[in-house]
Amino acid sequence: MSSTFPTATIVGYPRIGPRRELKKAVESYWAGRTSAAELETAAAELRASSYARLTKLGLEAGNYSIPASFSLYDQVLDTAVTFGAVSDRFKDLYDADGSLGLDAYFTLARGDSERQPLEMTKWFDTNYHYLVPEIGPDTAFSLANDWILRDVREAVEAGYTVRPTLIGPVTFLLLSKAADESPAGFNPLSRLDDLLPLYLELLGKLAEAGVEWVQLEEPALVADQAVPESEVAAAVERAYAALAAEAQNRPAILVTSQYGSLGSLLPVLAGTAIDALHIDVFKGSVPTASELARLGETTLVAGVVDGHNIWKADLGVAAQKLTLLEGTVKNLAVSASTSLQHVPHDVEDEQQLDAQLRSWLAFADQKVVEVVTLARAIGNPGAIDADIAAAAEVLASRAGAPGVNRAEVRARTSALSPSDFTRGDYAVRLAAQEEALKLPALPTTTIGSFPQTSAVRSARARANRGDLTAEQYRQLMQDEIRRVIDLQEELGFDVLVHGEPERNDMVQYFAENLDGFDVTVHGWVQSYGSRCTRPSILWGDVSRPAPITVPWTQFAQSLTDKPVKGMLTGPVTILAWSFVRDDLPLGETANQVALALRDEVTDLEAAGIRVIQVDEPALRELLPLRREDQAEYLEWSVNSFKLSTASAAPATQIHTHLCYSEFGAIIDAIDGLEADVTSIEAARSRMEVVHDLEAHGFRRGVGPGVYDIHSPRVPGQDEVAELLEKAVQHVPARQLWVNPDCGLKTRGYTETEESLRNLVNATVSVRSQLEAPVS
Repeated sequence: MSSTFPTATIVGYPRIGPRRELKKAVESYWAGRTSAAELETAAAELRASSYARLTKLGLEAGNYSIPASFSLYDQVLDTAVTFGAVSDRFKDLYDADGSLGLDAYFTLARGDSERQPLEMTKWFDTNYHYLVPEIGPDTAFSLANDWILRDVREAVEAGYTVRPTLIGPVTFLLLSKAADESPAGFNPLSRLDDLLPLYLELLGKLAEAGVEWVQLEEPALVADQAVPESEVAAAVERAYAALAAEAQNRPAILVTSQYGSLGSLLPVLAGTAIDALHIDVFKGSVPTASELARLGETTLVAGVVDGHNIWKADLGVAAQKLTLLEGTVKNLAVSASTSLQHVPHDVEDEQQLDAQLRSWLAFADQKVVEVVTLARAIGNPGAIDADIAAAAEVLASRAGAPGVNRAEVRARTSALSPSDFTRGDYAVRLAAQEEALKLPALPTTTIGSFPQTSAVRSARARANRGDLTAEQYRQLMQDEIRRVIDLQEELGFDVLVHGEPERNDMVQYFAENLDGFDVTVHGWVQSYGSRCTRPSILWGDVSRPAPITVPWTQFAQSLTDKPVKGMLTGPVTILAWSFVRDDLPLGETANQVALALRDEVTDLEAAGIRVIQVDEPALRELLPLRREDQAEYLEWSVNSFKLSTASAAPATQIHTHLCYSEFGAIIDAIDGLEADVTSIEAARSRMEVVHDLEAHGFRRGVGPGVYDIHSPRVPGQDEVAELLEKAVQHVPARQLWVNPDCGLKTRGYTETEESLRNLVNATVSVRSQLEAPVS
């Protein structure tokens, strides 16, 4: 076991590839166009190119400074498969030798015709989604996959000494859910003592393979849990006492804590016999000497570079933090605050951006350089004085740039009063909307987007290149809107959508039409699996120069007598799914965006649109991980939504949509949005949310999803009806809407049409049961 840790490292790197090579390889395998061997080859090439790139950027190839943080789909799923942590409903996926192979791995992620995949939810306060392991009291753990050993051997053969990574045992169990077969009150953390021997066995195998450092990720320790903190602390002590024992027969252990401060768990971890501890010193404060007193020889890895946003670091501030720590601990190293999987690869790929804006940015590659630069200052504080001065010049340039501070925008937010956030009594609105819309029981709708065909994407690309005139592009989009309206009419939906063919992304589309934003060409970030997004860059004060959605929605409404929803993305989601300026409080920026959306709502109403959906799928995403910090966030986030919608007339029905979050934790805030109808993810979690709705006494319209659109499987009519029947048992039928979990953009038309037909037919069946006389 080595006791020397590199002074410069990162704890994770983008794994999708600069041009989404992983996405293309994985989806080609799913489609049957390539073999498993070809997928493995593509993944190996991507790993090797990442190691080569990181070495070129300054991380050393032979000293464990490079993490092997690659995943074909999700790092939590990787850990579940490694330790055979699968519930009874997936037991048949094991091969004869007791292993879980590639197809089993993807079945857990995507489901199959007979079963739904693992539930998916947000990864802390990021826009990444992880798969939730299902663990019961009798789940039989085993070393069911050796990909981690394969990756180590592969790297060595290529000339790189990498640090294999796994989710740590405490975080893995805290992020898991009780399997369906579990008794009431079962907590997966109770299985810690059963899981630890497998971690020990794997550490031994890694040591036998010559590995000297391993990374165990424990980000759940920076967030408040349902489990009492005393139980978490006891689990941490027990886990790392066991894993750090037998020091000569295991690799050295780096424990990472990302996304916030460890708080009272810092001295707990510092007091174990781990060899290095990573802490987030960007979002969290610099620990005191007393908090670090138990570290001893353990290396402190200080995450002083922001791994979660794209602005260049203030190297002067970062260096000051390092100086404070250097006087407190014996061994110090530098890193980013989080894995760099949350930012794009390389800002140099974005030559189309304004040069001044580009000079303010640091993507993953630039952040690696910042880490390497700061490491030079350890023991030699004057070594980077020139770099600190250059960073200060960038910050000054940004602060004084045109558009960063616009007096007319600031004046508008400053003039807001309480009446701007209030829409009036819900009972009055409900009566007005029932009279205006005359909808049946269990009204059916979709979330907004319909499948984006290759023809639609091609038309948008040709229009961007100038190969189509504005009129030609408008005609092609109107043809697609007509197709979507006709399909919904034929299927029998009650409230229609125009399908959003003109939108590349639900946030980017608005960013392209609002002042204060810019967008990238290659700035892809993994959201989940093969799904990637390009977060927009919110760099200045925000305003709306002209209507954005009105012409498309107005055209769609002209094609039908049924109501068509106007579709907007809410202010919190626009912030959460963008890289947001860090020089202004988020609440102020949210209000700027909300006022731009408020103007759009007004124009939609004037165009005759009577149902308007303002999506907030990311409402919980920005929720602080510590309860003590949540009230302030919930106040400004809820108020920004109300600001965007409060101008609507009582007869205008305001919808919102949320997805893949633990709704029970913020149901008061969801209620506080005062939307007339809220649609939420529920199919993949098998309608768990209805218990929260019932317990809360939620009284407005609600559409718990009955069709999981993040999987290619088609839910049968009986399956949808079963979910609806469960919903009716817990939520009054007069409040219920029927809809998919999320938008349909990523699905194909064949599966979508079949799924939506089953949804409508199931609704008709359940309606008939509601209307049947009681004998």
